[in-house]
Amino acid sequence: MSEASAIKAVIFDWAGTVVDFGSCAPMGVFVKVFGEFGVPITVAEARVPMGLPKRDHIAAVLRLPRVAQAWQDANRRAATKQDIDAIYERFLPANREIIADFATLVPGVKDVVAALRDRGIKIGSTTGYTRDLMEILAPLCAAQGFAPDNLVCAGDLAAGRPSPLMMWQSFVDLGVWPASAVVKVDDTEPGIAEGRAAGSWTIGVAVSGNAMGLDEREIAALEPGDFTARRERAAAMLSAAGADIVIDSVADLLPSLAHIEARMKEGERPSIP
Repeated sequence: MSEASAIKAVIFDWAGTVVDFGSCAPMGVFVKVFGEFGVPITVAEARVPMGLPKRDHIAAVLRLPRVAQAWQDANRRAATKQDIDAIYERFLPANREIIADFATLVPGVKDVVAALRDRGIKIGSTTGYTRDLMEILAPLCAAQGFAPDNLVCAGDLAAGRPSPLMMWQSFVDLGVWPASAVVKVDDTEPGIAEGRAAGSWTIGVAVSGNAMGLDEREIAALEPGDFTARRERAAAMLSAAGADIVIDSVADLLPSLAHIEARMKEGERPSIP
């Protein structure tokens, strides 16, 4: 085993961070389901609240001014809690049908996990997916080499992101403390907020996740200048959310952890609200 790390645990998000490059699985489902309710939305609109628990995500999309007006026009009234529930109830089985099609690990995850385990760093996870969805996704990821020491799902606790409760549950599950010895890795603004609220270091993932919003094929097709501009916008969004460091993908994680360890040795603490 390598030298022990000052970092006791790394807690990963799932879609867009360790699996489903581009965080594409829910997008088509959101667009399809909203359309079934007579309110067409774009993929860009569906991505705005990404990272929230899915029912909260639906509510947030309905609060977008254009979508709120479209709902009003289609239904002659504002959306209600009952409407949110109806959309959510249709979203879940539709997402369940396609989630296995987006179960490929992000390149580099398996090697990073092995390196973390070699250093005695525990591996946790939180997700905006519900547990029934993760019952499909988690075994498929485990078969490829990502099997974290815990899993906290949307709906497990009284509140999900951006609250710190899923992170705090991970501390309990993993037996790690203080919060400042833990790193949260996430591709969304609510996920970064979750880590910051818990008192942990946060690393944003720009290229492989929702902030960029493109799969590997689409990334490869970009002109160099377009790629750079998009990456800069994605990184700026995560930095503005409070991420201590922003990387392209989990494949770039290890040098960032070394940088955080150096900052810890200098007495620096995470950036928290």
